[in-house]
Amino acid sequence: MNFSAPPSAPSAPARLQLTGITKRYPAVVANSGVSLTVQPGEIHAVLGENGAGKSTLMKIIYGAVQPDEGSVYFNGQAVQVRNPQEARALGIAMVFQHFSLFDTLSVAENVWLGLDKSQRLAEVTERITAKATEYGLDIDPLRPVHTLSVGEMQRVEIIRALLTEPKVLILDEPTSVLTPQAVEKLFVVLRKIASEGCSILYISHKLHEIRSLCTACTVLRGGQVTGVCNPSEESNASLSRLMIGAEPPALMHRPIHAGAVVLQLQDLNLARTDPFGVDLIDMQLQVRAGEVVGIAGVSGNGQKELLYALSGEDQRAAPAMVQLIGQNAGRLGPRARRALGLHFVPEERLGRGAVPSMGLAHNLLLTRSDAVGSGGWIRMGQLQAQARAIIERFQVKAGGVQAPAQSLSGGNLQKFIVGREIDAHPSLLIVSQPTWGVDVGAAQQIRAAILALRDAGCAVLVLSEELDELFDLSDRLHVMAKGHLSPSIDRADATVERIGEWMSGLWHADVQAHLARNREQLRALDEEMHHAQA
Repeated sequence: MNFSAPPSAPSAPARLQLTGITKRYPAVVANSGVSLTVQPGEIHAVLGENGAGKSTLMKIIYGAVQPDEGSVYFNGQAVQVRNPQEARALGIAMVFQHFSLFDTLSVAENVWLGLDKSQRLAEVTERITAKATEYGLDIDPLRPVHTLSVGEMQRVEIIRALLTEPKVLILDEPTSVLTPQAVEKLFVVLRKIASEGCSILYISHKLHEIRSLCTACTVLRGGQVTGVCNPSEESNASLSRLMIGAEPPALMHRPIHAGAVVLQLQDLNLARTDPFGVDLIDMQLQVRAGEVVGIAGVSGNGQKELLYALSGEDQRAAPAMVQLIGQNAGRLGPRARRALGLHFVPEERLGRGAVPSMGLAHNLLLTRSDAVGSGGWIRMGQLQAQARAIIERFQVKAGGVQAPAQSLSGGNLQKFIVGREIDAHPSLLIVSQPTWGVDVGAAQQIRAAILALRDAGCAVLVLSEELDELFDLSDRLHVMAKGHLSPSIDRADATVERIGEWMSGLWHADVQAHLARNREQLRALDEEMHHAQA
């Protein structure tokens, strides 16, 4: 790291200052003359639509990407951060939107890799446990990472960053897979960290979070700064206008016209396949044509196991336990289930939803075979035309149909994957975390596409840890807790408080009380009719 004095050093220097940062790629200018100032103890939001240049700017601060032009000042001194090791030596920590964890190592081993090797692994394990307890980020340091849910992986990344005692903490979509209760706990932690002098750069598309948590905000559009504001003094509408130039259109939620049962689970019981998994116990579920059924729940309560059983990646269920369009499908693989009309969007974008190094056109082949001829030859013209149509329809910002999946921002890759499955005209669409890390405009676009698919007669099952999203999309809701699935509840009867209680597995008493109230109402109605007849 090279240090030199800035042109004019203020008496109380900013913790972090960027001036004229520009970064060009062959297909796009990610940042163009960006300037940003963050004070000590400030929680500073960086807001912008997908592809606006937020993640690139954060990677420059963290040393993972080098700028083509511009300067970076840290505590009043010009620095050249050549790599993440130098960033961490300065006191800059970052939690990426896409996790950087080794699947075959334990939580403690992953955290240890990013820390001073003078500490023994046993010491790091103890520190993880203490930090997790202190901040309410429940995690077992001995668990292998491949057994964790996405939400649990997020906790590992946050704990790893906090153990470095950072002076600047960069958080890229930190709450995208956290429950409302976990978000509140995290905010308590972040406010405490900021009160101790740590500056926080906070990237999120959740405008209500930014308004609640952050004390300053820089808005990017097309790689340039378009505004600086105090988000607590703004509304969601005004922040949307700064970010995308307009307010997102309201969702059109038409009355439900549910048809035949498309997906049915009957007494689905599956033992976990690893010691840290969750058993699926006596699951009952129906999803009909023309309806959206949502499943809420804290990550790690069996969602991963359920999704594997539904997609066909886990084929251990008895044939009749999983039925698709009236056919026993428990032992069918993913290809056979796709032939019946099931399409699937997993929560893991890179590695499961898309091959990182493959271009977008070739990534269509993961779930689409209509561009493959009878002899196995790929019709590249047709494949590229399909990819181009999805890019245009869902407004995916990418460097063309050959752009590698890993070159897209998280939100744009999500739009492409969701678009790929919707464009296949499924009879049943199963989506996990449909708008994870997606900006407010794109989120509305994805949700509108899901509702349009439902209105066209498709059966849709959505698993999400964002209750607002489930309330926007769902006609009926279930909750998962400890491998059990709650009874169905109509959206009109669901509240955040009620669903929050069910997330702890407390629906049995609630359902019994509801049935008792119904019986009492029926009894009172019978008495009234009896008196009227008398």
